[in-house]
Amino acid sequence: MKVPRLLSSALIGAVASARSMTPMASIAAARLLGYRTPGRLVLLDRPLFKFGALAMGVGELFGDKMKTAPDRTVFLGLLARTLSAGIAGAALAPKGREDVGATVAVATAVPLAYLTLAARERAMARMGQTRSGLIEDALIVAAGVAVVALAVGRRRT
Repeated sequence: MKVPRLLSSALIGAVASARSMTPMASIAAARLLGYRTPGRLVLLDRPLFKFGALAMGVGELFGDKMKTAPDRTVFLGLLARTLSAGIAGAALAPKGREDVGATVAVATAVPLAYLTLAARERAMARMGQTRSGLIEDALIVAAGVAVVALAVGRRRT
């Protein structure tokens, strides 16, 4: 299946809008399984960053259920989304177009953070923070894995 050239970057930006660490954790998992990304990826080729990205991805899933968890649209939340989306968007972009992939991912992640927050707030009002968070986690993690899987295809290192 052929995916339009920058669609993966845009989709991983959408993933980052809801879970800032899921894009990098998904790419780190793919790299650990021996898959390579279309775009150049420097940081997540180092074991410390691979395992760190996985740990941060898992930690975010737990931290999001805490009553004290900040909204995703606070400064640090948007900064994390910007960095994660940029790195992941560049990695999933075609080789030589990493800068455009990063831009597309960030341009998708930041505005969608406000929309995904509004959706989450409606879900929390209906079913509570933990239940809505678990449902959102399942959807976003599955989306992150699917986007990365489609982008890396059969590219083995």
